[in-house]
Amino acid sequence: MTLDFYFARRFVQSFLMVGVIFLVLIVLVELFEQIRKFQDADLGIVRLLSLSLLNAPQSMSDVLPLLVILSAILLFVGLARTSELVVTRAIGRSGLRALLAPVSVTAVIGLLAVTTLNPITAATSERYDELVARWRNDESAALSLSSEGLWLRQSGPDTQSVVHALKIDQDADTLSQISILTYQRGGGPIRRIEADTAELEDGKWILQNGKVWPLGPGTSPEHQSETFAEMTIPTSLTPDQILDSVGRTDGTSIYKMPAKIRQMKAAGFSTTRFEIWYQSELARPLFLVAMVLVGAAFTMRHVRFGGTGVAVLASVLLGFTLYFIRNFAEVLGENGQLPVALAAWAPPVAAVMLTAGLLLYAEDG
Repeated sequence: MTLDFYFARRFVQSFLMVGVIFLVLIVLVELFEQIRKFQDADLGIVRLLSLSLLNAPQSMSDVLPLLVILSAILLFVGLARTSELVVTRAIGRSGLRALLAPVSVTAVIGLLAVTTLNPITAATSERYDELVARWRNDESAALSLSSEGLWLRQSGPDTQSVVHALKIDQDADTLSQISILTYQRGGGPIRRIEADTAELEDGKWILQNGKVWPLGPGTSPEHQSETFAEMTIPTSLTPDQILDSVGRTDGTSIYKMPAKIRQMKAAGFSTTRFEIWYQSELARPLFLVAMVLVGAAFTMRHVRFGGTGVAVLASVLLGFTLYFIRNFAEVLGENGQLPVALAAWAPPVAAVMLTAGLLLYAEDG
């Protein structure tokens, strides 16, 4: 047990050291990116640094598998150089038994990444988007999906409109049961429109079978209301913008994802991308364990055999290969080529089995 705690402490130290180095590099890269993005705006270094820090959790979450495999390599290369693995085997403990502590720590890191880092990443990403829109005076449409349907805001030269639709088709170019409330910029509402459908094409909404009420001082909304068979309203929205905004996963935590999937289904959207993301997040601890096994499979041998550099390179390349296969399986799942569960869970399970086989071969021949 004491030896397990020692290995666990060494692995945590390696992980923290690698993590701090990557965090500093990520913040610096993000800072330069924010300086480039806001070069025409006078924000100041404090605001630019705050944007960089808000983006850092997402980047750290993305490179977490790399952090784990580098930590495992650093740990086992260090143990091999000091002959501690030789001593461990000499007292009757196998190399596979020595992996228990690093694997357990990695499983805990994976669970923390899913239960803690993921919600933090979602919150910081959402805050980042809000600050970017505010500081760039972005007048582009804002969209959200709730249990009541799709809500979006679009801006014109002198007006702003809030659009609500109960249903939306798969291509995001036709909305059903639509309601539009138009406001004078800096003032109150001036018009309300309700229609059965609204088609989005070539920079305009084409409303079908609806009614329009004038609002504001000195008007009689119902008396002055008019019905129409077809009505055209200009807009800067495109179907791709709606799909990209509603289809984003980086602003949603894992705890809210099941509810969002239900909302997407109710609104008529395909939820495959969200289901893949949700299952992949649940499988993340298992994939991180596979990264530890990859690092150990090539670096647990004694340094007197030579080829340490080649072994480190091989472990990193194998880790990148497994990461690529995982992402490729997710893409196939999003396109409907693979079932959701298979696309999300097969790569981590296969990676663990592959690396476990490499370790068994290295230890027992």
